[in-house]
Amino acid sequence: MDSIREKIEKNELAILNRDASLSANSLGREIVEKKDDIRTVYMVDRDRIIHSKAFRRLKHKTQVYIKTWGDHYRTRLTHTLEVAQIAKTIGKGIGLNEDLIEAIALGHDIGHVPFAHNGEEVLNKLNINGFKHNENSIRVLTKIEKNGEGLNLTKEVLNGILYHSGFSKSDGKSFTLEGQIVKYSDKIAYVNHDIDDSIRAKILNMDQIPKNLIDSLGYTHGKRVDTLVKDCIYTTLNNLSIGRKEVTLSENVEETLGDLRSFMFRKVYKGEILAIERNKAKFVLEQVINYFNKNPNKMPEFYQKIVEKEGLQVGVTDYIAGMSDDYCLWVFNEIYVPKFVIY
Repeated sequence: MDSIREKIEKNELAILNRDASLSANSLGREIVEKKDDIRTVYMVDRDRIIHSKAFRRLKHKTQVYIKTWGDHYRTRLTHTLEVAQIAKTIGKGIGLNEDLIEAIALGHDIGHVPFAHNGEEVLNKLNINGFKHNENSIRVLTKIEKNGEGLNLTKEVLNGILYHSGFSKSDGKSFTLEGQIVKYSDKIAYVNHDIDDSIRAKILNMDQIPKNLIDSLGYTHGKRVDTLVKDCIYTTLNNLSIGRKEVTLSENVEETLGDLRSFMFRKVYKGEILAIERNKAKFVLEQVINYFNKNPNKMPEFYQKIVEKEGLQVGVTDYIAGMSDDYCLWVFNEIYVPKFVIY
């Protein structure tokens, strides 16, 4: 008698697109495990990511460095959930493996550092070998979680997370269509919700966005996402029908999304309005890093052991990269800000 997992795997074979990644055909894990009776390998990966400490910390990591005193600004966690929703919609429309998509989407930003890309810039500058959040996501999932054991995820999930970042053709792509979907969904999500948050924060208004871009994609957040999602589904289905195994947008829509993304980099991400706050965040992070470089014995024992095995820079980077914005500020205050009462 088939287990529930085996029934799910048979349903995948019967229902999914022929180019989908079937759970039963996974390339497997680094450490071989007994298969679950209920869940497929990708369902197991999804659950491991959701229950990880690194995933929980995303709720206190900034999406874009805008002061988020209001309840309705995105965090790195809500961004992750929006990416997962968009990616699963695209995947269902094409007929791909939603469990694999969800696992990749939920884990894609797990290696992000405090203060969003500002923090990543600091770590990249101070590390001899550089620093990229997508590569750090793999390190967190394979070397840091579970007290250094890692989550032992499937190769398909790790590959999709590694290649989720970047917009140009030279950035590389996942070997699964599911991973490629997450890469596009990440861009669709953050470009559009960052417009929404920037308008809410009064650092952007709709009149400033180039009219040709809005005319093409839509005048509301929902309409733009709808346009991009449907274009991705129909374009990819057409690709597959002619033997091209690749997730893409249509040429015009992809160019428009790229232009909108470039506009957001100029106006918001690298714009003058947030420059002061970006520099504050970088200053805080630099001081915290400098302190632990000089005082590694003040880090938790887990990271001190990494210093012993892999060197000071690796251990300090792992500790700092795992911090939430709130915790990093708390550490800075503990180290550098005088107490009101001194005994």
